[in-house]
Amino acid sequence: MSDLVQVVSVAVSGGLLLLVIELVRRRRLTEEYAFIWLVCGTALLVLSIWRNALDLAAAALGVHYPPALLLLVLTFFVFVASLYFSLVASRQRTQIEQLVEELALLDAELRALRAADRPAGERQSLP
Repeated sequence: MSDLVQVVSVAVSGGLLLLVIELVRRRRLTEEYAFIWLVCGTALLVLSIWRNALDLAAAALGVHYPPALLLLVLTFFVFVASLYFSLVASRQRTQIEQLVEELALLDAELRALRAADRPAGERQSLP
């Protein structure tokens, strides 16, 4: 890897880490989601700084073409992130359904209380 490519990759990886930290600071990204991005940014920064890390990892795992290992790892991270976001979306859907049910019960209870407070003549005109 040439020095220019290494400098650019370190700058991009560092920029990603700073962006994630800034988004968390501004409360645009929750800490729960920031963890995944921080891990990925840190891994990219390590690979950018330590030139032979990918070659050593590929040799240790018996992979003949180191970029193929990088693609495998990236695919794994995308898979894990997709699974995690699916779990979060499922949990939020369940919470939304519970909130809708609670809101409907509270609305019915409020209507019943308002109807009980009205005089007898007004109660008959309600639908």
